[in-house]
Amino acid sequence: MTWLKNVWYQAGWSDELEGGKSFTRRLLNEPILFFRGESGDVAALLDRCPHRFVPLSAGAIEGDKVTCPYHGLAFGTKGNCVVNPHGPITSSMSVRSFPAVERHGAIWIWMGDADAADPAKVPDLSYIDAVPDTAMFRMYIPTPTNYQLLIDNIMDLSHADYVHATSLGGMMTDAKVRSREEDGKIVIDWTADACVPAPAFAPMVPLDQRADVWIEVTWQAPGVMVLVNSVVPVGQPRNPNVQALHNMVPETETSTHYFMCATRSFAMDSEDITAAMKASAEQAFLREDKPMLQEQFRGMDGKDFWELKPVLLPVDAAAVRVRRKLDMLIAAERD
Repeated sequence: MTWLKNVWYQAGWSDELEGGKSFTRRLLNEPILFFRGESGDVAALLDRCPHRFVPLSAGAIEGDKVTCPYHGLAFGTKGNCVVNPHGPITSSMSVRSFPAVERHGAIWIWMGDADAADPAKVPDLSYIDAVPDTAMFRMYIPTPTNYQLLIDNIMDLSHADYVHATSLGGMMTDAKVRSREEDGKIVIDWTADACVPAPAFAPMVPLDQRADVWIEVTWQAPGVMVLVNSVVPVGQPRNPNVQALHNMVPETETSTHYFMCATRSFAMDSEDITAAMKASAEQAFLREDKPMLQEQFRGMDGKDFWELKPVLLPVDAAAVRVRRKLDMLIAAERD
């Protein structure tokens, strides 16, 4: 399985557990049940009773325990058995629990060695916390492709001129591109000066005027990418108008949880602009990127990316850096 274990993965958005709700999500091919205990902290348990393997999510959650509907065994937020109607509780009556924390409006889970789970290692997305709800939107895009293809897609935005010709494209092919590694992260930026702005940039600059566009994407393992863009009238200083999280979390080898959250630094009280930007993102990522990536995955016919010997172009530099970095980290963890 080609993924890291000892890192924090986003499991969902915090509001998915509002009002006493719970949810299940398969992560790294493991079914996980998420709910809040009486303290308000998130519990994350393997969604499988150790007795006859019935999903615990089929049972009832009350306070700090979840009860299996088959034989009534109940388990606490740490996975320990707290009720056995049929006799004594033994040490084997436990469910695997996973460290889970909440940061930046998201739920994070540590799928590896629990003793190594340091909350300080949750990716710093504090820019999300710095804006009101009226200046952000979130999306969840489950996608039936391998997560590394989704990472490639964000690390190489040159496809925008073709896949997103009527929304985000028009200036990427001629942009100046530079990629580099900084502190274990891969960074790529595109600079297009005095260009015709893409239609999606209408809230930032008049579309009948030329603009200076700068877009930077920073990747950190395993699939967390932050896209920052500045779209300003020609000659004006850069201003990060929009910052967007694109987080690719493996569900299985062939499916991915795609979490996206965009914030902006202008017209922060305008719900109309938020709605327009979300509609543009839905068009680009849900109705344009997703079908293309599914076609790509289908075309690969179940074969490994490198096994197919892809023809590499200059625009692939950052995506290739990410793949090689991720391969190195996975190999080191495996060793």
